[in-house]
Amino acid sequence: MKLATLRDGTRDGRLMVVRRDGAAASPAGAAWPTLQRALDEWDIAAPVLRAVSDALDAGRIDGVPVDPARLAAPLPRAAEWVDGSAYLNHVLLVRKARKAEPPATLRTDPLVYQGGSSDLLGPCDDIVLHDPAWGCDFESEVCVILGDTPVGTRADRALDHVRLVLLANDVTLRNLIPDELAKGFGFFQSKPATAFSPFAVTPDELGDAWRDGRLHARVRSIHNGAVVGDCDSGPEMHFSFADLIQHISKTRRFGAGTILGSGTVSNEDRARGISCLAERRMIEIIDEGAAKTPFMAVGDTIEIDAVLPDGRSPFGTIRQRVVAPGTAA
Repeated sequence: MKLATLRDGTRDGRLMVVRRDGAAASPAGAAWPTLQRALDEWDIAAPVLRAVSDALDAGRIDGVPVDPARLAAPLPRAAEWVDGSAYLNHVLLVRKARKAEPPATLRTDPLVYQGGSSDLLGPCDDIVLHDPAWGCDFESEVCVILGDTPVGTRADRALDHVRLVLLANDVTLRNLIPDELAKGFGFFQSKPATAFSPFAVTPDELGDAWRDGRLHARVRSIHNGAVVGDCDSGPEMHFSFADLIQHISKTRRFGAGTILGSGTVSNEDRARGISCLAERRMIEIIDEGAAKTPFMAVGDTIEIDAVLPDGRSPFGTIRQRVVAPGTAA
């Protein structure tokens, strides 16, 4: 089942059930006007939404054409946005870029931070860059949306609480990070609004590509029209989503509508490319002694999607451009 949120002039938009090919959609109905409402009552809502999905896929209802530019994030505002860093290659490279040692517990204790969740960007929303000196970067990630998740959830039951899977561009202002972390209190200003893919899908929609709490797909990053990353999101995700859920729920519960991210998809094989510019810059430092690739500037574009082994792209494509203040569409 594939879901999206159509902008309709309200803060939370209108929940739409999307045909499997992503070309048409039907309103979810008056009982489930928003994705948050459906998540709050998932056991009741899911069968109803799935019936609409089956009717769309079978051609029993036509639906209306889908225009990604009219879509908000599947959850335009979320209960929480919690992001991990489950790909150790990314952690090691970026720590080197900051001249910081990786934590001693790198392989046993996941890194997470909590970002802003009251303002989440749609798949075609502009990235407003208020100061080029801040060092704007994209980060291509896999995410899950959780249902109600109890405190103390163990990894062997954690995936029971995963409702939907989607992609994110976790925009980062790299040059603000060092001073923030020097305070010993984590990211804040360096993490502006995050963008999400047009569609969020139930895990069963992914078939064998969803296994072991990981998405096994090729996550592609296209910067200024050139493919810079074609990374495998499965094998090198050191901490699975089950591991991440166990970690975050150690001391508190999470409400339905919490989004949990994997962190930047990253592979040791350099031929796979990169899912953020910081990694390319770090590789340049290692190989050539200095970073040469600039961060994103006004006029830059970024596209992010994921391709399954069967060739499908279930989440649609994030397509954003960097703009100056006052010029966003």
